[in-house]
Amino acid sequence: MINKNKLTGAAFYVSLLAFILFAIYVLYINQEVFYAAHDRSEFIFGAPFFHALMSKPFGLMQYVGAWLTQLFCRPAFGSAVLVAIWTLIFLVGIKAFRLQGSASALMLLPVACLLTSVVDLGYWIYVSTIRGYWFSQSVGYLVMLLLLWAARFTPRKWHLVWYLTGVCLYPVLGWFSLLFVLCLVVAEKPIWREFIGVALLLFTAGIWHTQYYSYLRVDDVVMAGLPRFITPSDSTPHLTLPFWVLGAVSILIPLCSRYLAKWFVPILCAAAGIAFTWSLMYYDRSYTDEMRMVRCAEDDNWQEVLQVAEENPKLTSTMVFLKNIALMNEGGLLDRSFKLGNSSYPPYNPDSVHSSLFDIASPLVYYNYGMMNEAIRLDFENAIQAGFSPFYLKMLARCGLAMGDKELVERYTALLHRMPFYGDWQPAPVTEKIKSLQNCFPDEITGVENSDSYIVNGISLWYDSDSKVASEQALLYAMLRCDSRRFWPALRNYVKLHMNEEFPVHAQEAYILYMDKAPEEKRMMIPVNKDIFNRYKQFWAALESQARPGMTIEQAGETIREEYGDTYWWYNIFGRKPINVTGKIGNDVHG
Repeated sequence: MINKNKLTGAAFYVSLLAFILFAIYVLYINQEVFYAAHDRSEFIFGAPFFHALMSKPFGLMQYVGAWLTQLFCRPAFGSAVLVAIWTLIFLVGIKAFRLQGSASALMLLPVACLLTSVVDLGYWIYVSTIRGYWFSQSVGYLVMLLLLWAARFTPRKWHLVWYLTGVCLYPVLGWFSLLFVLCLVVAEKPIWREFIGVALLLFTAGIWHTQYYSYLRVDDVVMAGLPRFITPSDSTPHLTLPFWVLGAVSILIPLCSRYLAKWFVPILCAAAGIAFTWSLMYYDRSYTDEMRMVRCAEDDNWQEVLQVAEENPKLTSTMVFLKNIALMNEGGLLDRSFKLGNSSYPPYNPDSVHSSLFDIASPLVYYNYGMMNEAIRLDFENAIQAGFSPFYLKMLARCGLAMGDKELVERYTALLHRMPFYGDWQPAPVTEKIKSLQNCFPDEITGVENSDSYIVNGISLWYDSDSKVASEQALLYAMLRCDSRRFWPALRNYVKLHMNEEFPVHAQEAYILYMDKAPEEKRMMIPVNKDIFNRYKQFWAALESQARPGMTIEQAGETIREEYGDTYWWYNIFGRKPINVTGKIGNDVHG
């Protein structure tokens, strides 16, 4: 007969190990997310930032969380610190709630809620204005448990003082101070004299609002510190769910723990925690690959950017732009661009929040195309909303270097040098390609709203430049527009500036297509590779043989994608364009 104590112990440790392994796996697959969290989280060392946070309830926890978030610059190290905090929460929670035996596994549930809260944000990571989000909730909950532990190990006559302490700590702990009082109430069952302190709980937010935070909206004081994901145009209530569950579980544990000292409870707790996190976690390959490409592009690691593009069959719009910038720097833009794909797929985004190139990488893209004033404008527009995070500080320093503004460079590098891991950071030298593009046209702020189409339309008009780099870009973006009226002047300028050089493959493909389908717009005669011309004829023959009555344009494209998806012809007819194109070829076929 199996010893009951051994069975109980085995169930506890196996369940604990299973949850730990799951948590490690979740943290591992989100390493790029954590780096992006540090890159888009504001922490400015100095009094103004500190006082700005301290002027609001829960501000101290946000300040501590903002500093700790910078540790995600080394994602593994930051993850280890977060795990250390959760380990303390587990151990302190056992003491605070006086859990014994199998009931100790109940503390896996709060940890699961906190784990979920850092892996379910999705594209809110780019637009959220919550300072210190990634660590502040875990730190706040740990402090709450320490207070609860201390309160329950003091004589009963001191409990009224602890209730009043919870009310007084509201500016520091926000909603966790209310949770502390509630947990102490349900755990200790207060006598009538202590109800004075409990009654204050109902009026805590109102008291602090009228006495100290009258300049804030009531909504920002009530339940202060509880994350809410709301903008004027978007709202995602389910992201607050882990915190509501955290609060509910914390209240229920002292009520139910005495009835849950069963051998199977650890199994149920581990299974529930894993299921909760897995069901709410946001994970999409393009989401993390996009973050990886942005990180590599920041470091001018263009080979790594191209490697990501080669590995991912469904590039987002941001990934398409970064991939083409990488090819501009590494070479082979008009030989490889369509082979790697220029069809942009919408990201998987179950939330209502809308995030685009503007939020993700627009300053980085404009910088690499030499449009420094536009890059600086976008840096400030985004930073004013989301905070002057390392991403925006680095881009402002790089733009300042490109414009020869030493004061701008020193201002923003000085801020970075006071952050962990950035003590020796300096902006990378400006490349010759960026200098060439920077000198092509006057860098004026247009006031036009940033969008994918603005970049495509703008660069496709660079066909009058005498720069080789600009002429290559103009030709590519005229091809991306599927616009024969811009293609011909761009091709003529490209050929003039690249005389005696090999005619790129994709340029030949576009030339053959427009010569065949837009004969009234012929502008020049250029010899093309016979194999490419024969493949063009095979492309149309394959399309005609595969097309069936009633087949949609998307279905027709998929039938020949495997064989011809690497050509400009396939993109022109079937590709997902970065804008609503009006070019002749694609428009005629789609019509």
